[in-house]
Order: sequence, then structure tokens, then C-alpha cells
Amino acid sequence: MKKITFLILVCFTTLLSAQKKAYGDGEWFKFRIHYGPITAGYATLKVEDAVLNNKEVFHVQGEGHTTGITKLLFNVDDYYESYIDRVLDIPYRFIRKIDEGGYTKDLVIDFNYDTQKAIVTNNKHNTVDEVALVANVQDMVSSFYYLRNQLDTKNIKQGDVFDMNMFFDRGNYKFRLKFLGRETLKTTFGKVPTMIFRPYVESGRVFEEEESLTVWVTDDANKMPIVIKADLVIGSLKATLIEYKGLKHQFKIIPE
Repeated sequence: MKKITFLILVCFTTLLSAQKKAYGDGEWFKFRIHYGPITAGYATLKVEDAVLNNKEVFHVQGEGHTTGITKLLFNVDDYYESYIDRVLDIPYRFIRKIDEGGYTKDLVIDFNYDTQKAIVTNNKHNTVDEVALVANVQDMVSSFYYLRNQLDTKNIKQGDVFDMNMFFDRGNYKFRLKFLGRETLKTTFGKVPTMIFRPYVESGRVFEEEESLTVWVTDDANKMPIVIKADLVIGSLKATLIEYKGLKHQFKIIPE
């Protein structure tokens, strides 16, 4: 359960989008994290209009926490924020406060595009560092929303890949997404047409599959995640969408 929020947020970075805006103020998702029938925790993502340093932004907040017996065995309490330019789809500030079984982080990252530097404030250790940015970089949260807006899924073909840059903690990382195909899923909302993706991370000069992670997103203008699955040695851990509101577009469901 240490990677509950990682599962949600990093998987979110793998999602694809239409060319028109896929989300807006008021969008909210809730996910159930479960191992088979056992509920391990919940995670949420919400979007609100805001202003940061005189710039109009989307303020995105993500939370993940364990519940029940899982909380007693391994407590997770994670909180993420990202401030994203409403027009340019670039992050201005990223906040990460996590407590995963006693492993804690408290980081604020400010992106300065004039100097091409990331100012990383570590509140846990009272340090401030500057790190050079690579071009077209996103944070863990903003990458999800960037991809939803920017990628053309109408013309995507099975096997297509997309590479992007992600800034995480104190470094720049390469990230790759592979399109596996389409599938209709039976969900609590009904039959939903979906697209399937798998993320990869760069290890040296080779892209390696990340923990057999698979993501199903709606094959409509919302491009919202329906199921995220991480294969384990025994069974799999899933994040399943159970509630939503504030969608910018109609949710495509196939009539029974």
C-alpha cells in the first residue's frame, strides 16, 4: 500500500486526450483502492479555478489514504497539489506532502521558466535547491491534465508511443506511454468504451515497464481514468473510479 498515491497519480500521467479541453473547474474524481474484494483505501482528484502570482490557473488537489485494517498495518496519508496555467498547460507550482508508513516528504517546487530552473523547497529538512529544467517538463499531477488536453486520440493506433519529460522531487525523468488498444468495460456506471495504456520509465537508455501497470480511460472527450491495475506477485492492486462530478463533456456509456 506504500504506492497508493503513486499508483493513482503516476498512472494519471499516462492518460490520453482529445485536442479540445478535456476538463475544467469543478471536476472531481473518487477512486476505491482495492486488492480483490478488500478495500485498502481511497483517492480523490479535484480541479478548481484559482489565481497564482497574477496568473489564471487550475488548482488541482489530489489525496490518497488507507482505511480499515490496511491503515492499521500500513498507514498512508498523501497530499498533492499542482497549479497549472489554464492556456499553456504548464505547471507553476507543485506540492507533495506524504506519509507512507512513516516515510515522509514535504516538498514545494516552483517552476521558473524565465531562468529554466525549478526551485525545490524541502520543508522537512529546511533546504532550498535550484535544479535545471529540461524543455516541456511537467510535474506528476500536471502531466495527467496536459496529456488529456494535448494528445490526439482519434488517430492513435495500437502500439503507438508518446514520450514526455517529468520533473519528480529533484530531477528530470523521461516517461513513455504505449497505447495497447480499446476495450468495452462493464462498470458500476454501465458499459463504457475505453482505451488501454501502459506506462514505461527510462532506466539508463532503455525504457522499462513500470510494475506491469495498466490504465483504462474513457474513450470520449473527458479521457477520465476508469481502472488502474498494478499486477503483483500474487493478484493485483486496482484503483477503480466510483464517483465523479463536474465533467466538461458527456460521459459516453453504451446503452444496455
